[in-house]
Amino acid sequence: MRKIVLHLGISLDGYFEGPDADISWGRVDDELHTYFNEVLAESSAFLEGRVTYELMEAYWPTADQGPDADPPMVEFAGIWRGMPKIVYSRTLDTVGPNATLLRDVVPEEVRALQEQPGGPMVVGGPVLAESFRRHDLIDEYRLFVSPVLVGRGRRLFESEGTPADLRLAETRTFGNGVLMLRYERDR
Repeated sequence: MRKIVLHLGISLDGYFEGPDADISWGRVDDELHTYFNEVLAESSAFLEGRVTYELMEAYWPTADQGPDADPPMVEFAGIWRGMPKIVYSRTLDTVGPNATLLRDVVPEEVRALQEQPGGPMVVGGPVLAESFRRHDLIDEYRLFVSPVLVGRGRRLFESEGTPADLRLAETRTFGNGVLMLRYERDR
């Protein structure tokens, strides 16, 4: 059964974005990006909401063609293009190559996806993650805490949800001060 993994960067004070959707405070260097590539390449699908999908689709399909593209960026551009994507949106009419459009998070449909063979499915985007959390569909939380206090913006989990017990499975500190916390859902 494929796990559903939330993979997201947050600030030390719990924000995934600052005012005006600012994410420039995130500390992604070559070491961290290389790690992202290693773990995300093992995935079998990216699950994304509209905003995350549009941001990623606007940049990554051709990110490896720019003169400033470093090796981790070049590698991730290939991962992005090759990875099947499931996009949850009520407003999009079409999605790009290698993507499937779904309107709503239906727990039974998600569980059917989990029954298919392959690696983990990675939830990208906090709005979609909130929906998956409300339905208790997230098996693993992989949070990358940047040593930054954003002060205001949008917190990772703002709405009420069902309490969930988690078990710390792994920690890792990167040279840039980012701390990865990996928690598994204790079922």
